Amino acid sequence: MAKKILYILLIFIFPISIWAQLQRTPDITIPELLEHVKYLSSDKLEGRKTGTAGAELAYKFIAEEFKSYGLLPAGNDNSYFQKFEFVSEIRLGLKNEFKISDLRDSSKKNRDKVELIPTLNQDYLPLGFSSDGEFSGEIVFAGYGIVSPENNYDDYKDVNVKDKAVIVVRGAPGNDSTKRVFEKYSSLRYKANKAEELGAKALIVVTSEKQYDKDELMKLSYDRSTGRAGILVINITRALFNKIFANSEHTIKKITDNIDSSIVPYTIKQAGIKIFLKVELNEVKSTGVNVLGMIQGNDAKYKHETLILGAHYDHIGYGGENSGSLKPDTFAIHPGADDNASGVSGLLELAQFFIFQRDSLKRSMLFIAFAGEEMGLLGSGYYVKNPTIPIESSIAMLNFDMIGGLRNKKLIIYGMGTSTIFDSLVKKHNEDAKFDLKLNSDGYGPSDHSSFYSKQIPVMHFFTDLNEYYHRPSDTYDKLNYAGLHSVVQFVSSIALDLSTMQEKPKYLVVETSRPQGFMGRNMRVYVGTIPDFGEQVDGMKISGVRAGSPAANAGLIAGDVIIKFGKVDVKNIYDYTYAIGEYKAGDVVDVIIRRNNELLTLKVTLEKRN
Repeated sequence: MAKKILYILLIFIFPISIWAQLQRTPDITIPELLEHVKYLSSDKLEGRKTGTAGAELAYKFIAEEFKSYGLLPAGNDNSYFQKFEFVSEIRLGLKNEFKISDLRDSSKKNRDKVELIPTLNQDYLPLGFSSDGEFSGEIVFAGYGIVSPENNYDDYKDVNVKDKAVIVVRGAPGNDSTKRVFEKYSSLRYKANKAEELGAKALIVVTSEKQYDKDELMKLSYDRSTGRAGILVINITRALFNKIFANSEHTIKKITDNIDSSIVPYTIKQAGIKIFLKVELNEVKSTGVNVLGMIQGNDAKYKHETLILGAHYDHIGYGGENSGSLKPDTFAIHPGADDNASGVSGLLELAQFFIFQRDSLKRSMLFIAFAGEEMGLLGSGYYVKNPTIPIESSIAMLNFDMIGGLRNKKLIIYGMGTSTIFDSLVKKHNEDAKFDLKLNSDGYGPSDHSSFYSKQIPVMHFFTDLNEYYHRPSDTYDKLNYAGLHSVVQFVSSIALDLSTMQEKPKYLVVETSRPQGFMGRNMRVYVGTIPDFGEQVDGMKISGVRAGSPAANAGLIAGDVIIKFGKVDVKNIYDYTYAIGEYKAGDVVDVIIRRNNELLTLKVTLEKRN
């Protein structure tokens, strides 16, 4: 009884964080890794989407852990937090109108008579990447809105869309087999870009019966892009399409059946139908929060140098369209156990482990849990531009993203070519760990280490590869290999300890590679070598860096440049840029207009074949 009373008194006397600290051990343990993952991937946190209540629970939990271990706050205002704003949602404004007039009757009496006023949310709806503004003019129909030279297919060949609104069908023509050859042309972003390039002022999208049984409008959602389309973009129902062209006996079913069976474009150039369209969309801003904790080094010579260890704690919430979910039709919690509760659990265990090793640390260690990685490296991108510890003090960055799925001892490490010492360092510590190492030299890639490499910091990114649960509701805590997770974290601890105590800091190396990865490498015939900056909302496509030896580097592009025109295409966002690249072949020399420090420059880029 006396022990029980003492236990209760201790709970009330000591703060929870201190009580938790009393229970800590200096070891990296499987039970603690498991408990971290279980909590972070629990339903209570609702998938940890940045800007949501679930993400708030996650970052407060991480901060409390840092505090309980004894890490110093390294965020803003002597806190563990660094906050930043981002666009999280798009909503309808008050000024959305759509009117349709029939001008085919040339009598003055009927001219401009409004024939039809579609209903917002019932007959039509703006798409989330539409620009704001208004349009008044004629409409034309241009099939699927695709121009594919290699397939000898051009929906715009016989129709002039300049200064008009163009209606196109969603998706691509043909059956499942033929659609694959048009895959890179099927996205709505491509269709909007192509329509704008040809002079259209608005794009109207309709969905065929072959694609969806129900005649429903697409949901208004933010697609995590770095810019609007540059023209008005709306979605209409099949019923409205059929009403618009009722007098000409064109129905969406007849048209799509014709195109899909023949793979021959079908257009409607009939003059006389005029529309008035006004679109207003409002961006909703939310707050992302990075969590930062510090262990100061003990050597007067080295303590001002910093080793950064990081992992993103965010995931994709409930999934859905434009979330990154690989089951976008399923609205359910995506727990993100491996992606990336596993990385955060490793980060926490390393923070706790090195607190007990602090007397032997020469250099300081900065632990960062990033927000917004799933939205385009937002948190790490913000940090490297707004560092709370001088960025030039950083000797290296170790990143952990999906380290809970170890199979057959295979461990992938990116960034091995970014320093002269990494190869020997990793192989030395693998003599005991005995991983089947898959080493990649590139410092760029689709995770937070990329943001640091763009700032000339050597990086290592630890990764146990994708699995069948990736970005699905099935990525739950019970699927992870905790013994494997433990072995990875132990391995990283030995590497980090060496980096903190060695005499010379790692020397940064530029990695020359022509192998594009991630977003900018998809569906491309040619290679440019630019690294997009997803964290900046600018009119154009801002780059965070260029790959060494790439066409972009050879042409003189540098980090911070904003591409505003690529060849004949005006670039307002990353999608414009991607589709502009798709118009060229290896060997083409393209004039690229950039904005650099408020000055416009024209650079010539000689494109190379993509490997």
